Amino acid sequence: MPKKKAVATGVKSALTGKILNLLASRPFKPVNYKQVSKELNIKDKAGKDMVFNILLELADEGKLIQDKPYRYLLAKSLIGEYAAKKELITGRVDMKSTGKAYVIPEKGEEDIYIAPNNVGKALHGDTVKVSLFPKRKNHKTEGEIVEIVERNKMDFVGVINISKQFGFLVPDSSSMPVDIFVAKEALHQAKNGDKVIVRITDWPKESKNPFGEVIRVLGRPGDNDVEMQSILAEYGFPLEFPREVENEMEKMKPQISAAEIEKRRDFRNGWTITIDPADAKDFDDALSLRLLDNGRIEVGVHIADVSFYVPEGSATDREAQNRGTSVYLVDRTIPMLPEKLSNNICSLRPHEEKLCFSAVFEMDENADVHQEWIGKTIIRSVRRYAYEEVQSIIEGGDGDFKEQLLLLHNLATKLREKRTKSGSINFHSEEVKFVLDENGKPIDTFIKVQQESHMLIEDFMLLANRCVAERIGKPAGRKKIKPFVYRIHDEPNPEKLATFVQFVSKLGYEMNISNREKLVKSYNNLFRAVEGRGEKNLVEAVAIRTMARAEYSTQNIGHYGLAFKFYTHFTSPIRRYPDLMVHRLLQRYLLENKEEISAETLEPVCKHASEMERRAAEMERESVKYKQAEYLADKVGKVFEGLISGVSKWGIFVELKQSKCEGMVRYNEMPGDYYYLDEDNYCVIGQHYGKVFRLGDPVSIRVKKVDIIQKKLDFAIVDAN
Repeated sequence: MPKKKAVATGVKSALTGKILNLLASRPFKPVNYKQVSKELNIKDKAGKDMVFNILLELADEGKLIQDKPYRYLLAKSLIGEYAAKKELITGRVDMKSTGKAYVIPEKGEEDIYIAPNNVGKALHGDTVKVSLFPKRKNHKTEGEIVEIVERNKMDFVGVINISKQFGFLVPDSSSMPVDIFVAKEALHQAKNGDKVIVRITDWPKESKNPFGEVIRVLGRPGDNDVEMQSILAEYGFPLEFPREVENEMEKMKPQISAAEIEKRRDFRNGWTITIDPADAKDFDDALSLRLLDNGRIEVGVHIADVSFYVPEGSATDREAQNRGTSVYLVDRTIPMLPEKLSNNICSLRPHEEKLCFSAVFEMDENADVHQEWIGKTIIRSVRRYAYEEVQSIIEGGDGDFKEQLLLLHNLATKLREKRTKSGSINFHSEEVKFVLDENGKPIDTFIKVQQESHMLIEDFMLLANRCVAERIGKPAGRKKIKPFVYRIHDEPNPEKLATFVQFVSKLGYEMNISNREKLVKSYNNLFRAVEGRGEKNLVEAVAIRTMARAEYSTQNIGHYGLAFKFYTHFTSPIRRYPDLMVHRLLQRYLLENKEEISAETLEPVCKHASEMERRAAEMERESVKYKQAEYLADKVGKVFEGLISGVSKWGIFVELKQSKCEGMVRYNEMPGDYYYLDEDNYCVIGQHYGKVFRLGDPVSIRVKKVDIIQKKLDFAIVDAN
């Protein structure tokens, strides 16, 4: 009989779960260590000894009972627990670079830890079924992936390493823990070191690595176009439009018939303008202004009528639905719609007649709305403004139509004040921008700050979105509410909120979460208090993560962050598919009085749009990280001023003040002492001399190493004295 020995913790945890699972599946049949080893396909002596030791320990803990010498049954107290939890849990895999994973259940229960040897052949993002191990006291819920319900993706981007007979794809993504084997005949002219896309074709049961074939050669790593395409391909975003979409574009004519104009409310002779970023080409919203005889003000929010040009079910429509959104990388826009539509036919360019879907408001000088109208229009913009021009006028400068712009600004300010008073949370975030040379290489950086000119447009768009959602979701009288697409935002998770309150309290900030009104006031006060401080970005980022993610749904629960009971997205159909859906539903319900579209038909499209929105945000972040690494690549050895933006068990994160580039200073490379993490107080402390580095502290760093491909930056502290 084997002797009892110490068992390695990581291996023990996984094997313990499998043993309990096995015994729970046959609760009335006693087994010994040899039978367990055979069932688990453990053949080596060391493995069998480990099984023997674990059985003894489980018996000592009372989880097993000994039927005969060295023959065990699951304790009766665990049989009921196992039976209650035997139902498989379905969820999505969150894979880590170490090979371990967490499964996020569909129904919102606690995440399930999956040890590396219980992951099977599941990959990041896959939908899987998990068999839970019996719960152990003071341990996280653990389980084993027993079925892959749906693969998240089969195409992976990376660098191909080729030997004489075969190749291996080394994936770019840190969440892909295995390389992909590519046979010689499946290399398809890829050269060693190329950045390629490989599609998994098989994963033999006996193989640690999946098998695949090269489906596209992107080019050499480090090339700007190659790296941008790699980001898109990694997230499954199309690199070009299908031929059938191009065929539809070739046949499309921009002319507007007299019959179509006759059906629409005519705004061509009024004062209508657009305000957008200086480099924008897809102008999907315009504002009109008119003083009425009754002393009130008419403001029109005019949105490009994309639905007129994109028939439902057409190739262009199917491709737009698949993309879900336009993607804005650092150096390019990847549009949801072909450029002929997004930049030309639908774009509300100045001095051109354009078809719109509009929300028109009759307001008083306090921005109270007295009447509203929603319908089809035709407009002609008299001026295209960049945000900077309008901001200059707001700040006292001169410019075209100054009086009209200041009136719009005054109304928008009052709308914003009403929204804040009603409980809207004013989330803040900073956006880093790059100055690029002709080859796309970043030569400088700057921070895009939201100014009053941005908020002018934002507040009128919020008004239109809310008005449209109320028109359908809040019908007059006893009319049946028809299925619709809403932009919803749930209230924050109480546990996440409590953790956030604890986090900011250790930074010296107080929050009152006793009711919604006090919580909103606390959030807004917090954002004002952290302005200009080192912890600003981290606090704002954690605050946003504390909140639920906004998404699209037919089930209206309101928008918590905006404090709107009804809200949708109506104002950007050129770049968001849900807005195009809303336009079609408005036309169907308000203008044509047709039968309703079922929620069962709309909901899957809403879910897909929410997912594509999430992917687009991740792609945009990846492109920023790449450009930040590229920006610092020729600055290795140079010294910059930064702020400590995070602490972890590996080191401290420092964000550079000017460029917002974030890198890590590892503890073993910090000079003068051995530093350890004080996790509770968000700081690191020198063991011998007591030097403290706190979140938000200013530090000088030297750029030590830049890995452009992995988008990683290593810094070194210049002076720790």
